[in-house]
Amino acid sequence: MSDYVRAMPRRCLLAAPMMLLAPAAQAHAIIRHAEPAAGARVSPGPVRLRLVFNSRLDHGRSALFVAPVRLGGGGTADEVRVELAADCPAAELIGTTDALAPGNWRIRWQVLALDGHITRGDIPFTVAA
Repeated sequence: MSDYVRAMPRRCLLAAPMMLLAPAAQAHAIIRHAEPAAGARVSPGPVRLRLVFNSRLDHGRSALFVAPVRLGGGGTADEVRVELAADCPAAELIGTTDALAPGNWRIRWQVLALDGHITRGDIPFTVAA
């Protein structure tokens, strides 16, 4: 067996502490909390949207939309952009919709984390009759 192969376990043991000290790679922005929550029932009228993420966001390149849920899916033609509040904390998107009619709705969000990763998703909710 070569000296290189015999020394491998010792090299791995020496490298392990260095790997623990290395900074963690930054990941995509992930939702930690949503208002309304997925599947929630809210009263008719304007709805306050608040999404809390695990990392800071670039608010200028992030967006919130609402749209009624259509049978068979549907595109984005009926989405309405929700204006973001001027005082959103760094890791949150906050906005208030116009009055929403009773029915099934979805929030569509897209964020750009400061690490450069874009993430997006949908949150379904219901406006009660």
